[in-house]
Amino acid sequence: MNFVQKRAYGFGYGLAACLWPFFRKRRRIAVENILACGVASSEAEARRIAKASMCHLVGHVCEALCVPGVVSRESWREHLDMGEASPAAVKVLLDETDKPILLVSAHHGVWEAATNIISFARPMIAIARVMNNRLVAGWMKKHHFRGPVTVIDKNRGFTSAVIRKWLDEKSALTILMDQYAGNGTFLDFLGRPAQTFTTAARLAIRYGCPVVVGSFVREAPYRYRLVGGDPIVFPKDADVIAATQTLNDRLGEAIRKYPEQYLWAHRRWRDD
Repeated sequence: MNFVQKRAYGFGYGLAACLWPFFRKRRRIAVENILACGVASSEAEARRIAKASMCHLVGHVCEALCVPGVVSRESWREHLDMGEASPAAVKVLLDETDKPILLVSAHHGVWEAATNIISFARPMIAIARVMNNRLVAGWMKKHHFRGPVTVIDKNRGFTSAVIRKWLDEKSALTILMDQYAGNGTFLDFLGRPAQTFTTAARLAIRYGCPVVVGSFVREAPYRYRLVGGDPIVFPKDADVIAATQTLNDRLGEAIRKYPEQYLWAHRRWRDD
């Protein structure tokens, strides 16, 4: 690793720490969310977690931009720690790549870096926000993602072409379930009602594919740990709402274990 790669996370973390006092609105939202979810018992602890969360976000983005220059097709497994993960989840995600799966996560841990690394194991389809500026979007596509990753604009939805690509290529379709869902169903998320998209559960039930729920959290430079339970396969007659709640509950467990790596400053519960 070169000088920039080694210090990318620390640079982003330090920059965010310096700027944190100026983001009063985001600081307030983060602290309120942490306290309302019962993650911290005091305002002082909530402020500490909120600051660490924002610093981690910026550090993670900086490190993710350097992942293509550090992680290779020959070395990618060396950057993943599976000691805390379900062996069945590891097998479905990284080894049994002959069938499509759903990878359900949240704005937690190192979701950007993980997408890069897992793409060495199997094709990836990531549902994400595409930059409005064409130059920025082009640069992100060229320099940020690596490997067979297809980025789908979340505003365009799941078209038939996307579904065919997912099934035909046996991809891991990655969905961040904690995005605000203005027309979603109110379900419990971290102990609070939040409007939630049911798309992941609907796809899992309809196509009978395994769902891996959890997060990759950062433990060291370019070293990431998978946190989550066994993969879930819902029966064809499963209730969509109950299945979606199961996914929310799994995500909440991972977030509560590593709250400093969750994006508390976004308005997940804006209509509760």
